[in-house]
Amino acid sequence: MVLENKLGIVDPAELARQEEKISKKKALELFEKEMLDKYETGSFETLSKIHKYLFDEIYYFAGEVRTVNIAKGSFRFAPVMYLEQALAHIDKMPQSTYEQIIEKYVEMNVAHPFREGNGRSMRIWLDLILKKEIGKVVDWSKVDKDDYLLAMERSPVKTVEIKELLKHALTDEINDREVYMKGIDASYNYEGYFSYRIKDLD
Repeated sequence: MVLENKLGIVDPAELARQEEKISKKKALELFEKEMLDKYETGSFETLSKIHKYLFDEIYYFAGEVRTVNIAKGSFRFAPVMYLEQALAHIDKMPQSTYEQIIEKYVEMNVAHPFREGNGRSMRIWLDLILKKEIGKVVDWSKVDKDDYLLAMERSPVKTVEIKELLKHALTDEINDREVYMKGIDASYNYEGYFSYRIKDLD
């Protein structure tokens, strides 16, 4: 299934290529223009702004909370009817320690608020919190992609794996462009690793 897009693309492989190309360009703009430093850390509003900036040239729904239920394998992300409530809860979660920040990240992943592009947006969002609260970011080049995706898949049940995995990849190179851009790599996304089931609401 190819999502409706502003580019008029009907081939899924071509859409994936253009999505990655454009979102990386926009992510670099966010970094180089120092726009992220102006955002409130840890809020859904900030995540929404990041998502909209990355994907507004591609999708009509950029920055907007999804109106469909989605599932990965046997795991269902937060149902649409409870999504706003879940996001309000996440906004209130503490984020002063590394453990609290990752707990918040896991909860946002369970919410999966957007129809597409959650992974890239959330990794920028996560690093923004880590940078402000503990003076660190994740060096994604030190995170094995398969280990990360499996740890994230299991994180709703136990967060130990993802906490340990990312802890060993923390760096104080918080203003390094290459470190930042590695997190935008689409190969860290569920979309290319697990299959999604999407049900449009009536």
